[in-house]
Amino acid sequence: MESTTTSSKTIGRPQDGDPHHVLAPSSVTDDRTRVLKHGDTFAVFDHLGQIKPGGLGEEGMYHEGTRYLSCLVLELDGQAPFFLGSTVRDGNDQLSVALTNPDRMKAGRVEVPLGTLHLSVRTLLWQGACHWRLRIRNHGTAPVNASIQLRFQADFADIFEVRGMKRKARGRDLPPDLETARVVLGYLGLDGEERRSSLRFSPPPQDLTVDRARFELTVSPHGEVAYDLAVACWRGDSTVDPPTFEAAQTAAEASLERLRTGSCRIRATDGRFDAWLRRSESDLNMMTSELSTGPYPYAGVPWFNTPFGRDGIITALESLWLRPELARGVLAYLAANQATEIIPAQDAEPGKILHEVRNGEMAVVGEMPFGRYYGSVDATPLFVLLAGAFYERTADISFTRALWPHVEAALNWIDDYGDRDGDGLVEYGRQTEEGLIHQGWKDSDDAISHADGTLAIGPIALCEVQSYVYAARRAGATLAAALEMPARAVELERQAEALRERFEAAFWCDDLGTYALALDGNKRPCLVRTSNAGQCLFGGIAAPDRAARVARGLMSPDFFSGWGIRTLATIERRFNPMSYHNGTVWPHDNALIAYGASRYGLKDLAAGVLAGLFAAGTYFDLNRMPELFCGFPREPGEGPIPYPVACAPQAWAAGSTVLLLQACLGLRVSALDRQVWFHQPHLPPFVPELRITNLSLADATVDLHLVRHGDDVGVNVLRRVGELSIVVTK
Repeated sequence: MESTTTSSKTIGRPQDGDPHHVLAPSSVTDDRTRVLKHGDTFAVFDHLGQIKPGGLGEEGMYHEGTRYLSCLVLELDGQAPFFLGSTVRDGNDQLSVALTNPDRMKAGRVEVPLGTLHLSVRTLLWQGACHWRLRIRNHGTAPVNASIQLRFQADFADIFEVRGMKRKARGRDLPPDLETARVVLGYLGLDGEERRSSLRFSPPPQDLTVDRARFELTVSPHGEVAYDLAVACWRGDSTVDPPTFEAAQTAAEASLERLRTGSCRIRATDGRFDAWLRRSESDLNMMTSELSTGPYPYAGVPWFNTPFGRDGIITALESLWLRPELARGVLAYLAANQATEIIPAQDAEPGKILHEVRNGEMAVVGEMPFGRYYGSVDATPLFVLLAGAFYERTADISFTRALWPHVEAALNWIDDYGDRDGDGLVEYGRQTEEGLIHQGWKDSDDAISHADGTLAIGPIALCEVQSYVYAARRAGATLAAALEMPARAVELERQAEALRERFEAAFWCDDLGTYALALDGNKRPCLVRTSNAGQCLFGGIAAPDRAARVARGLMSPDFFSGWGIRTLATIERRFNPMSYHNGTVWPHDNALIAYGASRYGLKDLAAGVLAGLFAAGTYFDLNRMPELFCGFPREPGEGPIPYPVACAPQAWAAGSTVLLLQACLGLRVSALDRQVWFHQPHLPPFVPELRITNLSLADATVDLHLVRHGDDVGVNVLRRVGELSIVVTK
């Protein structure tokens, strides 16, 4: 229909209207993204629920490492609708966006005022497809004619292309298939795989081309019209037609309800704290994909939506007391993908645990080594640590027996390959120039340095890795004893104690009051104050008096920003509050440190970290803990500064909240003892009450009500089914 519009917000007097009317032809900008994920499919939208070409770079709908939709832009009468609001529901299952029409002008007059049409967009992902529904309701007193246009594209870019990697060549676009209500866009990759995006419209548009769909509509007063779009990702010979919007929505909501019903849940009386916990719970649920081996928490969106060994293990450890089935799925998957031979191009060695797996085009054709990559020095000992913790949590001896050969292979890797120079410590060094230079959790190129800022040269022995190995050997000893192998148990305990003594002698720096970050290839200590030393408390290798000194240092202003513990002290040469690993705050790092400190009886650190990270979480969009944030000091009346390309959601960031709570409560859940134990439980002042429901222990379950009384916490049993005991020590 004929109309004229203005291009910017204007204050003026319409020729025949209210002299105080403020014209609103367009909405304000907003750079927040909205994320959905289901299985191997995820989508990153802008605040309008759209995918803009270019956009923030990562916007798009992705499936199995490829972007299947690179543009989805809604236009109303040839321009962007006016933005009202958007949110991802608490369950992380659906994105809801509210839009309206801008003031529509004709001959200098307001023909359709702002707010006449309400455009409601609801989006969800289900089984490899994106389901999009637009409802338009007329709240005016006269019929409104309008034109809706959807622009779309599919660039089939590999996730590494989106991240900025340049390719020497790529495949070719396939001829599009165009029907009355469907268009199929295709791409033939260099891996010989066909990938197709099928866009199905209902009802059929008045005009459909290979890159846009146009609908002409008339909405009567208080009437409503609706349009659906389903975007299915087809790979190879797969041409499965997705269900209707209603069917997908019903299935997604039913799946979420089943998960909620069967899971242990935490609820707080403080509304903000409860929202923080609920978003973390939802993020864990969303990041978890069902694989043939069981549930596995993918690392993070958008760059790491795939199984990572280290991330999966740490997420499982963080949430073990809450969701032990997650640990079982992680252990089963990593055991099934454990390395069995030396493959230098993959940094693989027998017994080593996977770092990451990718199945996108660039990984399949070998343009990078990450298709199946083992360049992680810590995933292998952490795998053994998790196996031991899972056995204590569940007493599942049959699974433990089946897992033992993989545990033994991992322990053998530590001895045969991890200790590269025979000095009793575990070091790393890549076998391929395409692999990661640094192979601990701080894996950026500048993460490991000396006090003068010079980068350390490998092979490198990280302090926290020795702690993981110590804990792994002790866990292996527990498993060996349970499987009636006493000689192996004794040997592993002996190895653990020998490592502890070697570690204290090689890493403790009395002048710094902490452990050295690492030993370089010349066995020269990296005399740098880092959060890595705090993770030595998590593994339990630190002597108690030295653990207390480390904890005091980590809570000093040099480390503690007010929001959390920085990865690097402010007085160090390479400190930068915006550096990925040299000054930022990582929630999972803080949670591991806090849990370790709690086990040493250092509850003040755990309580301080919980309070800081919770305060930070209230400022982040959707109360979501990001992968990391900047390490600037906390200022009165100001929030934390986000890290510009942090993944959110991130699995181990989501898991950090439940581990922090466990640390403060001194909580231990043991099916071996049939006991839930609270040692010197603490709740922060802003959490007067807490409920834990459906906490499982073998064949028993319990509901608990925790109440804060000053500095004390009372634990009340609301419901108990089966045999278990609740022990509270003060």
